[in-house]
Amino acid sequence: MKQLLTLLSAVCLYGLMQAQVYTLVWNEDFTDGSLDRTVWNIEVNGDGGGNNELQYYCEKGVTVGIEPTTGKHCLILTATKEDYQGKKCTSGRVNSKNKMYYTFGRIDARIKFPRTANGLWPAFWQMGNNFDQVGWPKCGETDIIEMGHQNGFNGKQDRFFNGAMHVGRAWNADWCDAQEATWSYSLQDTFHIVTLIWTPSTIDMYMDKDAHPENGAYFHADLEPNEDADYNRQLVFGKPNFVIANLAVGGNFPGIFNIDGITALNNGPQSLYIDWIRIYQRGDAGESFVCPSASDPIEPERTENNLSPTLPSRKGEKVLRNGQLLIRLGEKMYDIMGKEVTVKY
Repeated sequence: MKQLLTLLSAVCLYGLMQAQVYTLVWNEDFTDGSLDRTVWNIEVNGDGGGNNELQYYCEKGVTVGIEPTTGKHCLILTATKEDYQGKKCTSGRVNSKNKMYYTFGRIDARIKFPRTANGLWPAFWQMGNNFDQVGWPKCGETDIIEMGHQNGFNGKQDRFFNGAMHVGRAWNADWCDAQEATWSYSLQDTFHIVTLIWTPSTIDMYMDKDAHPENGAYFHADLEPNEDADYNRQLVFGKPNFVIANLAVGGNFPGIFNIDGITALNNGPQSLYIDWIRIYQRGDAGESFVCPSASDPIEPERTENNLSPTLPSRKGEKVLRNGQLLIRLGEKMYDIMGKEVTVKY
């Protein structure tokens, strides 16, 4: 009976979520063959991310190409064991700081995670776009999903993950809420959809709501006010955020500080693949979205869940052919649902 009530509660919660009609405001599907630098910054540094990580982030660790099993066009972040700029491995990290940022709404990403084994630390997350002005953690950090924590080093590396939030006055005085989960199936086998729903009062994170609508939130937090502005979650997490994706190697999170302990790279490079990222909003007060390069509307504009269609990129040129609206991407043409079509001139 308890299990039945839990399932019914989850279904009801998802039904409420679906009843919130969202508008797709931005879509990135990485089909152009190269990274759109009007949206994305490639980070280049070997500073360890503040976590004693082992990798050197560089441009060679970031590519746009084909995921070999599915043939999907993806953003690819690759970790490689090699000597580079004084480090023993390279990898990739991108962010949209000052180029694409939003306040409140829902963000979905379809991701294929690498086999983290011991040592890899893939993450999809966001931070306040005021990072350059106030620094971390005053800007606020929302970790939508992280994998590879040392707590999963007991045979469940492929199923163990977490969501988290950070806020505070200084790097050594931050408040963190990390909520861990061990899933019933592997998350390192194929693509999975992660979802963040961010409102002025709550943050919720979901896994695979498209295929498993019964899945409850693996992370929930109330955005409560606080007299101390640096710890006021309602204030800090009520501002524009930019998006980050990275594949870290070693460091505090997995608890490995020597390249010889990174078993994940023993058989060659490992990659994180992102098929697409989508942002939706409801038009509520306080919502905002900024991306100067994304000026054209996306079709279809409104839908209830938006979790499964493959949509054309904003960067495509809209063309009307024989009464049909098409999207031109390079030399190819697609209908508004992303299906490639052949056009006779």
